[in-house]
Amino acid sequence: MTDDVVSVSAPARLHLGFLDPGGQSGRRFGGIGLALEEPATQLTIRRARQDLVAGPEAERAAGYLRDMRRRLDLGARHELTIQEAIPAHAGLGSGTQLALAVALALRTLEARPADIAGDAARLGRGNRSGLGAAFVTAGGVAVDGGKGNGGLPPPLIARLPFPEDWRVILVLDPGDEGFHGVDEVAAFATLPAFPEAQVGEICRLVLMQALPSLAETDIAGFGAAIGAIQQMVGRHFAPAQGGVFTSPAVSRACEALAAAGAHGIGQSSWGPTGFAFAPSAREAEQLVAAIGEAATGLDIRIIAGRNHGASVERRGLRLTGTG
Repeated sequence: MTDDVVSVSAPARLHLGFLDPGGQSGRRFGGIGLALEEPATQLTIRRARQDLVAGPEAERAAGYLRDMRRRLDLGARHELTIQEAIPAHAGLGSGTQLALAVALALRTLEARPADIAGDAARLGRGNRSGLGAAFVTAGGVAVDGGKGNGGLPPPLIARLPFPEDWRVILVLDPGDEGFHGVDEVAAFATLPAFPEAQVGEICRLVLMQALPSLAETDIAGFGAAIGAIQQMVGRHFAPAQGGVFTSPAVSRACEALAAAGAHGIGQSSWGPTGFAFAPSAREAEQLVAAIGEAATGLDIRIIAGRNHGASVERRGLRLTGTG
């Protein structure tokens, strides 16, 4: 006899900027983002005689598993193991990727069709961004069209591959975290209206500079567009998060990277993770080496973009009977 085991690996994402945080255009938020090769949420699931959820973020994962089983009307029990989880509250999409990885693994194990967008809505993900769901289905750089009046996550409206040679310099602050939960809701409530003129400018930068530059492998043009978007959005959120960057240490490191010649400096979501782009792994290493003491106390990683979505593997383990 065999015991089926399903493994899922779902990528972290960078949120490169909102298009319309205040809904001036009739659809709220909208955004541009990038799937990362790492970190990732990696988990396995199998049927079991009793429920067991183990590993990082086990409590959250157990809640998603219970919710999905109820929604799919499944009476089975499961053993769910999280081998690796994207760092929580770091601006890398950890909650959405964990929820959708659990849902996708369970559906695959129980021979139910995948429903990424539907499960995002069912599990309370994608309330502001459709990028997390988009990067489960495929990778690259994606743009979502903002939240409309329906209950589904914002629709995907563009996707392009991230150049294979380019690298992302991630600047993580292990001692800080971004807003989340009720604090995030409260922060949004305190902010003034986003200027309508800047909504138009950001949309122009995405459509007429960032995406065309990406298609032409022009890192200077892409970086200039992302950097300009980040400054506008960052200044808007500064009263809530204490500056354009949440973490002063990340801010200093990113300023040093910019001075050394890195492209597209910014912060992902509420942070504290900062980022920059380099045209190659070698140049990324040189940039990191150049910032010296500005990197003290931070976790700096050089990461490739990811041009595919979640990886799903199903295998049957042969069991040997004892009687």
